[in-house]
Amino acid sequence: MSLQCPRCHSPKVASFNHAMKVGAAIGTVGGVARGVSAALAGGQAGAALGAIAGPVGVTLGSVSGAILGGLAGGVGGCALGAQLGESLDRHVLAHNLCLLCGHRFNLPA
Repeated sequence: MSLQCPRCHSPKVASFNHAMKVGAAIGTVGGVARGVSAALAGGQAGAALGAIAGPVGVTLGSVSGAILGGLAGGVGGCALGAQLGESLDRHVLAHNLCLLCGHRFNLPA
């Protein structure tokens, strides 16, 4: 099913996803911060396990935990932010623009 303008029924419609892009960016930053924070808080457990390998093991355990926690948090935050932004784009913001008549519209609910 192609998207058509409700006013002139033209199939030439552009969709803008500004809220999705902003939501994904904010979610990524928040997710990375949360993931690194949780990883650093859990770094004590990694340090305890890494203590078996000595000081190098403690350092590598803490750093790798922070990096992996940041990546995992960033991916989760990005996905959640993008979903929220897509919902805003679809139902709240007039994010579709007819290229022929200039009418801005939302998708039907």
